[in-house]
Amino acid sequence: MTAGPVTAGRTSAGQVPGIWREYARTPYTHPQIPYIGRAGQRAGARRPSRRPVVADVRAYGATADGSADSAPAINRAVAAAGKAGGGTVLVPPGTYRLDGLIHIGHSNVVLRGAGSARTTLRATRSLTELIGTYGSRYGGDKSSWSWAGGLVWLCPADRFTSLTDAIRAREWPFEGWTGNRRDEWRTLTTLEPAHRGSWTVTAADTADPADAVTVTGAAGSGRLAPGDLVLLCLADDADHTLLQHMAGDGPGPRAYRWDDKTKLTSYVPYEWPVRITRVRGRRITLERPLPLDLRPEWDPRLTTHVEALTGSGVEGLTLEAVETPQQPHLLDKGYNGVTFQCAYDCWAEDVVVRHTDNGFGLVAASACTLRDTRVAGRGSHHPYFCREGSHDNLVDRFTIERRTTPAPAGTQLHGINVEGLSSYNVWSRGDMRAGTFDSHRGLPFANVRTDITVTNDGRHGGDASAGPLFGARFTHGNIRVTNGRAGLMRIDGLAPYSATVGINEVTEFDQIDVPDFEGPLHSRLELYGTADAVRPRNLYDAQHLYDAQRGPAR
Repeated sequence: MTAGPVTAGRTSAGQVPGIWREYARTPYTHPQIPYIGRAGQRAGARRPSRRPVVADVRAYGATADGSADSAPAINRAVAAAGKAGGGTVLVPPGTYRLDGLIHIGHSNVVLRGAGSARTTLRATRSLTELIGTYGSRYGGDKSSWSWAGGLVWLCPADRFTSLTDAIRAREWPFEGWTGNRRDEWRTLTTLEPAHRGSWTVTAADTADPADAVTVTGAAGSGRLAPGDLVLLCLADDADHTLLQHMAGDGPGPRAYRWDDKTKLTSYVPYEWPVRITRVRGRRITLERPLPLDLRPEWDPRLTTHVEALTGSGVEGLTLEAVETPQQPHLLDKGYNGVTFQCAYDCWAEDVVVRHTDNGFGLVAASACTLRDTRVAGRGSHHPYFCREGSHDNLVDRFTIERRTTPAPAGTQLHGINVEGLSSYNVWSRGDMRAGTFDSHRGLPFANVRTDITVTNDGRHGGDASAGPLFGARFTHGNIRVTNGRAGLMRIDGLAPYSATVGINEVTEFDQIDVPDFEGPLHSRLELYGTADAVRPRNLYDAQHLYDAQRGPAR
């Protein structure tokens, strides 16, 4: 018989907690632990796609001795690869000066250095200098470069143009999967009710129940087919029952005051991109199980979206910004690292960012993998940020180094950030020598941190108008806190329907939070004080192995 998702890979050492055994019986619908076995690029593939080499940046004028601006040459090489339909752009060993940002705007384009110890991109200017002041849609003088944009920016070409045009016009560009005008995106089909954890949905308005789902709209008609990337959209109702559902339902979420959480409600509708794997009559099988129930009051439907960037990546290089002092909180200039926006099935591997305001960003990005990445240098506001409806991403084998200079007064360090209804993301095998588990309000839910060592010296953020710190089904498993600080490590007293399993003893420090919801939280704490004595050691590995053994057919 196939091993369950929490016993696969078990060794004789360590204990298997009761909640893991319980989870094995209901892996897709457990009330506290989310199913994240297919997180990451190509459902968690161990290696990214290999693309043939189509360009060498030196042939386009890049110089490897740092003597001249190589950004235009690298962008020309990347654009040529995109025009050719994709391929790998080589950046040979050396140091390349960047006086501008690098934009990867076409699918199936890979920017590959010779290794993070051999290829360096040295950035001299910030996003504020290159594009302009990126103000906040929430008012005030906050710089949105504090949580968006990268000096290596992977974003579809049309989306990137609309974003930068809006910024230069001092307008707020919506960052999500449907751009600034959500009402322009076509409905492919409405959906019948279904339960969280189901791998199939049923079209409610197909023209031919015996055939594939018909796509109709202003752009003509076609048929949904395996491989199509669609957007599952769920609207909220006047009583905010969708937000309640994300928080686990029940008396606590029902009693919560949702109406004045204007930043949180701006994130709705919930938008979840997913590939179709099979269409049989009205039955549509998805690449991943449903993240939430589909209820009539939420008008569930599959829609079109901005054209996503797919199959692109960055590998084998260091991005080093000119060293400047870290700016006061929310006034970052935009010396940012690598950001994925409206990206699906993309990746970064063996990439280091140094001296950046923000390290690696996921903004309306889904099914992406960051593996063997590192944030180093003078200290970052957000070493890793995950926001604006980012889902099913995997951050594996990551490192946040200790800062090389003392933190200036008024600056902030968050760590691994998640916010803005982002869900089913995984942080795995981490070495956090600084920072914290930054649940940044905005009701993130169903996220996992597993097999991480952390010196917990950061603080979480989040505006009060963004609502709760946690939704349901957060899981922290095998967490080693080197300095014994509790904040956002042990979450059984904060997160509804959560699980904290295998963490050493911790105590509160200066940032002490209270739960957002009244009444019982229905959260679990098991094997407290026994970090590294829990099996499976890594919950993602166990779930991913189970998924591989069970196969894709559902």
